[in-house]
Amino acid sequence: MARNRWDREDAPEKHIGLLQLVQMLSLLVIFVAGIIIGIATSPHINRYFDSLAQLTFTNNIASPKISDDNCTILRTCEKVDCLSMEGFVHPDNLTHSMTDDEVLWRASMLPYKKGYPFDRVPKVAFMFLTRGPLPLLPLWERFFRGHAGYFSIYVHTPEDYELNVSTDSPFHGRKIPSKDVEWGSISMVDAEKRLLANALLDFSNERFVLLSESCIPIYKFSIVYKYLIRSKQSFVESYDAPTRYARGRYNQKMLPDIHLYQWRKGSQWFEIQRDLAVYLVSDTKYHTIFKKYCRPACYPDEHYIPTYLNMFHGSLNANRTVTWVDWSAVAPHPPTYDGIDITEGFIKSIRNKGKLCSYNSEMTSVCYLFARKFAPSALVPLLNLTSTVMGF
Repeated sequence: MARNRWDREDAPEKHIGLLQLVQMLSLLVIFVAGIIIGIATSPHINRYFDSLAQLTFTNNIASPKISDDNCTILRTCEKVDCLSMEGFVHPDNLTHSMTDDEVLWRASMLPYKKGYPFDRVPKVAFMFLTRGPLPLLPLWERFFRGHAGYFSIYVHTPEDYELNVSTDSPFHGRKIPSKDVEWGSISMVDAEKRLLANALLDFSNERFVLLSESCIPIYKFSIVYKYLIRSKQSFVESYDAPTRYARGRYNQKMLPDIHLYQWRKGSQWFEIQRDLAVYLVSDTKYHTIFKKYCRPACYPDEHYIPTYLNMFHGSLNANRTVTWVDWSAVAPHPPTYDGIDITEGFIKSIRNKGKLCSYNSEMTSVCYLFARKFAPSALVPLLNLTSTVMGF
């Protein structure tokens, strides 16, 4: 009984304690609620969280990095159509930040869907591999005049060389991201593949011709264009010869991937169709073999493409070049022609050497479309012959 009495006597004190606890909790809740309301209604805090949310959203979703000339900037797709069909199939700016591996990978993409979802006019890509200046530029500008939409120009120079031409020249803005090239090394092949890869980004380019700063056209544009576009084969010189300059450059360490009977030699100055260009930029296996085992006195630019095409795509190749060069003298390099050498008879002799060649399974006397090597002093005499001999 005493225990029950104590419980009854302690009850009022317990009620008072509980009431005090409830009051304290109520005050705490009101205090916390006041802080929250104050923060929520503060304009400075609102701006802070709004800015933070916008920055996070922009960086992660709405602002892809794109290239603007040589600068990398942030720009939303609201201002630039990042998925424009025109920009994808006809890149109008050759300046980009892609590495060689990246541009080769992108250029290797081959659509499986037949046809094109745009009006495609096949173009010839003229790819100039140069040591710097283009001394015969006025001749080429005259050659291209009036034929916009049927050709593209790509120029590879030493890495730091600035190609300065007038804004109305078809060569303006046509330099691709380039690297220095060492004669006789695999870097020559790298430059060729770099030109091909950049040219392949334009889906209208159907034929690809490699030229140097010492090359000239010997026919007018319309003849050159029709000859190449209508050809069923590519024009890569590829031959076998039992000499130290051909078979003698083969390295047995290339076995078992490349055998001596597959080894070929040819002129560096090629012309190929789009499918073959895609195959070439896609190859890494044989490029690696040549880089490792074809070194002076083996020159990759004279053997890599001729051998590769002979091994895998020989039926698509005419096994001849369309760029004439004089190898009549036994020397490491062909002769260079100066202004005094340029005559009407000389140009006509290049066009027709009295021999016939195969074109689409028929014989023709038109075997060469271009010629090399010509010195800067040949420019004026050549310009004097364009209308009377070359037709432009």
